[in-house]
Amino acid sequence: MAPLTCTKLSVITITGVIIQIIGLSLFVFGFFPVKPALPGTSGSESFYAPTCDFVGNLSDTTLPSDQLKSLYQELSGIPPSFDRLILMVIDGLPAEFVLGKNGKPPNKQFKEGMPYTQSLLASGSAIGYHAKAAPPTVTMPRLKAMVSGAIGGFLDVAFNFNTQAMMDDNLLGQFFRIGWKMVMLGDETWIKLFPRLFERHDGVSSFYVKDTVQVDQNVSRHLGDELWKDDWNLLHNFNWYYFQILHYLGLDHVGHIGGRSSVLMVPKLKEMDEVVKLIHSSINQSQGNRRGRALLVIVSDHGMTENGNHGGSTYEETDSLALFIGLRNHVFDYAPVIKQIDIAPTLALLFGVPIPKNNVGVMIREAFDSLKEDQHLRALELNAWQLLRLLHAQLSGLPCRNFPCDAFYDHQSSDSSECNHTTENMLCCLYMEAAALYTSWKSKRGFESSSNKDYRSTAAAYYKFLKSASEWLSRRTTDKPVKVLVLGLATMFISSVMLSNLMFCRLREIYHGGKQQASNLNDSMNGWSFDETFIISVVLILVTCMTSSSMVEEEHYIWYFFISTFYLLLLRKTAQSLSSVGLQSSFPMQKGKSGEGYFRICCIFLLLISGRILRGWHQGGVNWTSLPDISKWLEQAGSQYVKPLQLISAILVISIGLFALFSIESKGKYFQMVRLIFLISGLLVLLHITRYQDFTFSSTNYGATLLVQIIYAILGATTIGTVVALPWLIPLSTSKISPTDNTISPPFFPSIQEKFPLVEFRDSLYVIGWAYILCWCLLQLLLQQPINTTPILLLLLQTVASVLYFLRSGTHHKEWVEIAGFYYLGMAGHFALGNSNTLATIDVAGAFIGISNHSTFLSGILMFVITYASPMFILLSLVMCISTKSMAHLVIPEKENAGDLLMMMLGFPCLVPLVINSILLTAYTVVLLLMQNHLFVWSVFSPKYLYVCATTVCTFIGVFIVAATGSYTYFVLAKRKQKACTRVYSTCSS
Repeated sequence: MAPLTCTKLSVITITGVIIQIIGLSLFVFGFFPVKPALPGTSGSESFYAPTCDFVGNLSDTTLPSDQLKSLYQELSGIPPSFDRLILMVIDGLPAEFVLGKNGKPPNKQFKEGMPYTQSLLASGSAIGYHAKAAPPTVTMPRLKAMVSGAIGGFLDVAFNFNTQAMMDDNLLGQFFRIGWKMVMLGDETWIKLFPRLFERHDGVSSFYVKDTVQVDQNVSRHLGDELWKDDWNLLHNFNWYYFQILHYLGLDHVGHIGGRSSVLMVPKLKEMDEVVKLIHSSINQSQGNRRGRALLVIVSDHGMTENGNHGGSTYEETDSLALFIGLRNHVFDYAPVIKQIDIAPTLALLFGVPIPKNNVGVMIREAFDSLKEDQHLRALELNAWQLLRLLHAQLSGLPCRNFPCDAFYDHQSSDSSECNHTTENMLCCLYMEAAALYTSWKSKRGFESSSNKDYRSTAAAYYKFLKSASEWLSRRTTDKPVKVLVLGLATMFISSVMLSNLMFCRLREIYHGGKQQASNLNDSMNGWSFDETFIISVVLILVTCMTSSSMVEEEHYIWYFFISTFYLLLLRKTAQSLSSVGLQSSFPMQKGKSGEGYFRICCIFLLLISGRILRGWHQGGVNWTSLPDISKWLEQAGSQYVKPLQLISAILVISIGLFALFSIESKGKYFQMVRLIFLISGLLVLLHITRYQDFTFSSTNYGATLLVQIIYAILGATTIGTVVALPWLIPLSTSKISPTDNTISPPFFPSIQEKFPLVEFRDSLYVIGWAYILCWCLLQLLLQQPINTTPILLLLLQTVASVLYFLRSGTHHKEWVEIAGFYYLGMAGHFALGNSNTLATIDVAGAFIGISNHSTFLSGILMFVITYASPMFILLSLVMCISTKSMAHLVIPEKENAGDLLMMMLGFPCLVPLVINSILLTAYTVVLLLMQNHLFVWSVFSPKYLYVCATTVCTFIGVFIVAATGSYTYFVLAKRKQKACTRVYSTCSS
């Protein structure tokens, strides 16, 4: 086989990456389709029994709004219970704050935070429910679920940041068609979902989480005027209906900044309680003065974790609130549990409009207790017909002929066990039983034989069918395109094989190349050592563990174990080398090696100690987050402990970076300028920490934002300027290589240095690498939560200790093992910063630091920078690692050229991360495909896959930066070297 050239390696690598991107895209869009939805909107056909040949509501579209409203009221048989609807959304409010948990009342501080609401619950004037929200628990999908009754697709979590108009049937569209006048105040997501539906609106961005005050004041300042406006009764003999939406964002923002226990939480609850009191008082005063009855519904879109985040599927995140004020009085010993999607059919039936066509919710029982028996059963029948239509559209085996399930009339007397044979049979039997009981009840109505028992059994049969149908429809997704999934998986597999084969070819050429192998390479390099075997085993073990949902949730333990075991293997290898040196301690040279060995042991102990502290800093995962950890202890102790620790850690991070930059001999004014600018940047970061960054909440001060923007500009300009300008400005070496430079040992190196600028290349990469590291660390000091400043310091110490250990180890470890060790360190650090495989641990608050106006693009970049701080930090540090590597291991071809030397320097730092990531990506794609029918596919495996995809993006970006930096630096220096040699030769000849 022909040896690899730099061009060939680059082309194959780029091709493999492009193929992997294509395969990943195919699989993602094939595996995460949107939920099946029926086109069109519900109309007058909703009030008739469904039939297979019904063509829809074509005539409804031409009716004026007042006639359409009258038609609906006539056909429904249920008089509207209310004339006005006020929907108050308190973003992020857990139901536990208001209703308690597991039958126990809420915590005292939360209960005292909403005294008026608690009094309404105690008197029965308000009915509260734990409304279980479906994951992903982010705002946009949850709002769509409440107004349409449908559960969106999993990828709605991505669309949450770029909301588009809602095209599916929904309550707001139904209200608009019957002439309702609607007003929206608060989260602008509503305006994006329903453009041109609101008579008046005033929206605010939901993503600017630093603002906990103005977002709510902007709603409340309109509230008094809107509650007393009477423009809904200007037309149609005072029958203009009115719908008002109030979406308060402040509580969610408080949670993002300070968590559930934030000192701002109780004041915010009191503020919301005052709003409830104001609205309820207004409703009571308006009763009887020609305004009609009003229903106040208080809901939350999702809950929040202890840290104040959301997006996952834990109880704390899915525990949302549904509070109805204005229904018949009910007092519960403990709040019932419903689904968030149940709100849509309940409101539709209460206000006399068709249930949205794609609703999978069930009407809430207590909301219809004020209706007569026949009206209640009619409401159940309408809900059942709507779900039956949806079942028929999605379940091809459902008996049709003429609905409802006429094909089963002949089996009425058969054993009920037949209902359990298939899903189709079960659902049809349940419906037929309810329909038969309803028909029987109607035939007996007015006779003495009719009893309340018949009514209750009929209602129970309907609810049994509704809940069964709802459960099945909630889990239903579109059939996945098998060909697309197989093509995507096959493409990723091919890419993984290409990259892996490329790496093995490099390994064979370098470590088993025979003639061209460096003479001082240890014999042990030709065999498999413990550390090499372990590095390979890590990938296999990790792939196996990812087939377990519990292992996915607690993946951080796996990485902590891997990285600690790897360090212990290094310690074992170092101890063995020391023992062999001890036998020859009489030789002076061996005494020097002994000192090197003890230094390496100190580095390993530093790695182990810092790793243990990082492991205990955050209690990550899902199941054990309530256990104590270092960060919780510090937060409970208060800012008087967190702030000094934050300052000390920040000062040490800046000092280490500046010391590394000052450690290299000065080679011009440009070096001095780079050092000075990074020193100024560090001081500005310390100024921001001391003056503006607070432990309990992020500052919205204009000065803080301006200062951060200045820091962004300085860091960006300095880092990019260093990368671009340094190769052009660094002085070229004119003297022979010092014999004391033991990292450049081949005897023929001086002749190579005359042609290729290896010394300048290493010096440049050293400075550029530390510029990357210092820039990234300063960014993290700005963006991370204050409690995470110390982990940033520990990650920097681990990186420096690892570099020093491998630098002093010489050729005791193969380069690919070292690079893989760095990659594993980055993944362990990812979880040590508090990240997990749930979307709830994404830090949204930091994504708005330094941004004066909301920008989805900029906030998304900052969110990525925060979440992947550790993996990207490790990848960027590889630039510096390359500069410190011994050149004794390089295999120099007889006819050396620039491409060969560049391939030697950059081959493994680029290939190893790509290969490890491609194997893990392909393997987890297979796992996800196998788990597509698993109970936790959407709550555990799918979020993990999104993280795997994001890690792939992070790896591609990091490797690209390493490759681009190394290639650009080398070719600029080579060009300058060539010109310098040309001038020297021309001078000599003259």
